[in-house]
Amino acid sequence: MNKRFIIILTVFIDVLGIGIIIPVLPFYVESFNTSALTVTLLFAIFSFFSFFSAPLLGAWSDKIGRRPVLILSIMSTSLGWLIFAAAPSILWLFIGRIIDGLAAGNFPIAQSYLLDIAKNEKERTANLGVIGATFGVGLVIGPLIGGFLGNYYLSLPFWVIGFLALFNGLIAFFFLPESHLNKQPEKKTELNPFRPIINAFRDKKLRLGLIAWFLFGLAVAADNSTFSLFIKAKFGFGSIIASFFLAGIGIILIFNQTVALKKIWLKYFEEDKLNIVFLFLLSLGFLTVSLGGLWIFILGLLMVSITESIIRITTTSLTTRRAGKDKQGEVLGMMSSVMSLSMVIGPVLAGAIFLIDRRFPYMSAALFSFAAFVVMIIDRRHNKKTPKTLTVSEEEMAVEQQQINLAV
Repeated sequence: MNKRFIIILTVFIDVLGIGIIIPVLPFYVESFNTSALTVTLLFAIFSFFSFFSAPLLGAWSDKIGRRPVLILSIMSTSLGWLIFAAAPSILWLFIGRIIDGLAAGNFPIAQSYLLDIAKNEKERTANLGVIGATFGVGLVIGPLIGGFLGNYYLSLPFWVIGFLALFNGLIAFFFLPESHLNKQPEKKTELNPFRPIINAFRDKKLRLGLIAWFLFGLAVAADNSTFSLFIKAKFGFGSIIASFFLAGIGIILIFNQTVALKKIWLKYFEEDKLNIVFLFLLSLGFLTVSLGGLWIFILGLLMVSITESIIRITTTSLTTRRAGKDKQGEVLGMMSSVMSLSMVIGPVLAGAIFLIDRRFPYMSAALFSFAAFVVMIIDRRHNKKTPKTLTVSEEEMAVEQQQINLAV
């Protein structure tokens, strides 16, 4: 069996899980007669444990090889989802998400595998592009599958994704060879996941940009963790309608990052100015979502979808370029850690304030986005020597697309 296909399948199933969880999880968890805060805590608990495990698994894959670590991660995903689907109580829901989070390394290790097997730079870029395309397709299909299956039986989507991951793990075990031929068993493993964050904020040149990235992450986390809860509370929509909205967002994301970014946004706007303007529009979009009726909500959601998908790339591009080519990989790791931390804090905060008023998570997202907008204005003034026109190469775009999945 083609090893490239196995890796793409791994990424696809991983993203399906992301797509399925957002529209269905709130309704499934509420069937246990619990509160909105529990829903958002389940988002946060996975991010909390993956925050500690993902860097460690990446380091282990350098030491002992990609294959064993990838198989461990896939099987952990399967076990976590199956426990989640069969959970007899709230406690077992948390256990399922913890098990998944403890070995949440599918995506970065899969990316490393494809880089290992690339024969040249052109194939390296192509492999990264395939992962980006797979991510986009999974983000569209996942919510539709989740909404459709959840409409029949709320736990069914989690059973399906659990068995798909099990099937994927068995295929990898029997057919996937090792790709990392230059293992580093003597390499020291950094056990402190806060180290990249500490190093990031020590760099004055990057500090403000990373603060804006963290604030942006808080806004996105508030949106992702309460979206289905919000549309149910405000409009009475169930998992099917939620899945349609999320699939539409996925389509906008794909078009915006592949066609519109190069043909429109970067063609007519300087990248740093585009980033600042879109942060302001993102804040306005979140505020619009929280106010008014259905059509106002849809307008706000459209603004959020367009601006958020571009901000992810422009912020990543600006920050890595400012660091220089020899530190791009290190800075991407820093950004991943900062975003992971925001994905722990954001859902907890959003769930708590949702209980007070359903509009508060989106109002807080608007506030965080506006704060990021202000920080980036200050950052631009402090870095006037940064080139005004930035050209994003295909390879960098592909790498940045992978960073998006790590952020989600």
